[in-house]
Amino acid sequence: MNFDLDQDERALQSAIRDLCKGVFPMETVRGLESSGGISAETWQALEDAGVFSLRLPESEGGAGLGMTAAVIVFEELGRALVPGPLVGTHLAKTLGLNQARVTFANRNDLVISHLDSSDAVAVVDAEGIWLISQNAIAGEPVALPLDPLTPVSRVSSLPQGERVNEGADVSATRLEASALTAALLVGIASAETDLAVAYAKERQQFGRPIGSFQAVKHICADMLTRAEVARAAVYAAGVHLDGNGDGDTARAVTGAMLLASEAAFANGKACVQVHGGMGFTWEIDAHLYLKRAAALIALHGGADTYAEEMAAAL
Repeated sequence: MNFDLDQDERALQSAIRDLCKGVFPMETVRGLESSGGISAETWQALEDAGVFSLRLPESEGGAGLGMTAAVIVFEELGRALVPGPLVGTHLAKTLGLNQARVTFANRNDLVISHLDSSDAVAVVDAEGIWLISQNAIAGEPVALPLDPLTPVSRVSSLPQGERVNEGADVSATRLEASALTAALLVGIASAETDLAVAYAKERQQFGRPIGSFQAVKHICADMLTRAEVARAAVYAAGVHLDGNGDGDTARAVTGAMLLASEAAFANGKACVQVHGGMGFTWEIDAHLYLKRAAALIALHGGADTYAEEMAAAL
């Protein structure tokens, strides 16, 4: 299967990348820590660009596109480290919900991200999809979250909420959430690779760029390989979710999440290593990508869950 982007897909990718460069430069992203990763201006820019209404029909103000386009968009959001309840809000808009910000959770989740800055939580369980007002949930904010741009709250239980799926396939929604998260992780993996390569070209040791040494070359080559393999898997998941694949859709999405999780986390550690002793310090961006990757993986079930699901499907 050919996963090269066509002209329209490249135009979409370029438009979102330009949006992220203009609205979410790293200094702006870092500055959002004090507001829980969200500001009215940056969030409005995402809405105006159609990030959340992408898959709505044109008659409803959307672009009428599918998951193949959505994973391309979310890859760019991950690359730019855009914070906020992106997946939940996109899924909510697709389901026809009008809340400005919606975070996503499974019924058994006891840790919810972006609770205080969201209007509602979209909860998925075996019976359906339920919308719960943020005000109806008693959550205790975690004082020091792993990712400073992904605030999380502990909850002891969740109210039942209002059922909103009305015929929507719950399993399909779960798969869409996983595919969009995998796309974010692929973007992070690619950004980590670019960051490491740029530093390896710049940093001098023994009168030469460290990127000229074989050990560093191998690290960067492995990072690129992981990111590219994961990207192919994520694009395949998008194609399957649009009904254009010739294999098992659930298996395609599980594989995408598994490979994207591995790529983002392993590349994050490698990026920190390439940056040497500075890689984990606050002023170096490398640690922010690693922390976002770890937070996304943990909040969406953990890599072990996807590994077990893939093993069961073989």
